[in-house]
Amino acid sequence: MAPKPSKADKKIVYDKKLCQLLDDYTQILVTAADNVGSKQLQGIRKGLRGDSVVLMGKNTMMKRSVRLHAEKTGNQAFLNLIPLLVVGAPARVGLVAPIDVVVPPGNTGLDPSQTSFFQVLNIPTKINKGTVEIITPVELIKKGEKVGSSEAALLAKLGIRPFSYGLVVLTVYDNGSVFSPEVLDLTNEDLMGKFAAGVSMVTSLSLAIAYPTLAAAPHIFINAYKNLLAVALATEYSFPQAEQVKEYLKDPSKFATAAPVAASGSAAAPAAAAAKVEEKKDEPAEESDDDMGFSLFD
Repeated sequence: MAPKPSKADKKIVYDKKLCQLLDDYTQILVTAADNVGSKQLQGIRKGLRGDSVVLMGKNTMMKRSVRLHAEKTGNQAFLNLIPLLVVGAPARVGLVAPIDVVVPPGNTGLDPSQTSFFQVLNIPTKINKGTVEIITPVELIKKGEKVGSSEAALLAKLGIRPFSYGLVVLTVYDNGSVFSPEVLDLTNEDLMGKFAAGVSMVTSLSLAIAYPTLAAAPHIFINAYKNLLAVALATEYSFPQAEQVKEYLKDPSKFATAAPVAASGSAAAPAAAAAKVEEKKDEPAEESDDDMGFSLFD
């Protein structure tokens, strides 16, 4: 029978595993695992298997391993993980609510003797058919607040189980960079919008201080063209890009396009109709003079 490994042996094995994972992975999610049962954690491990590895451990042990591994490898980026492994003192009275808890209105099924619970929590009630009824929705607990004894007792009496627990991502470590998990919610459209806003700010600053940048280059060229065009129009000087503008100003009729086919509501339609009417008025006069080759006096 193999001897049971000592605590020191377990620390050595854990340190080796943690250091190996630091070398293999450049992206790390630091999570909280409060109130997560062993069965639930086993399901999480199974769901992440193949893509990720879940490693639990004591903060002091993990900080020590990270610090020593950073010194050994010379990769100082690992040290950014150490501040993330510091946690506050646990709440001794009640749990910290991960979400807002709202008690809905309606019949609670409790007898009138239980109204003291509602009065302590300032929940408006009335007696309806021998039971306590909540009149309006009540925000019992806010996210981040500790659950008091009265709130916990009331929720238990109402049969409300509002909380669900799992691995909650607190911070993201990506190859030395540390950022909040909200960054992971950004879409490609969000990133493009932020990039476009940055380019716009760089362009505005470049134009304001007359400092050329790639972002401002199109605007600089357009403004330079406008200045040269203004000089060409005011003088006899010309260049190819100004010829067409000069020709237009000299004789705009050259650039007039044929009127489109008359449509309802178009300006050309009345003029065309008037022309046709005039032609039709003239045609009978010619026919009466000629009278198709016959004369009344023949």
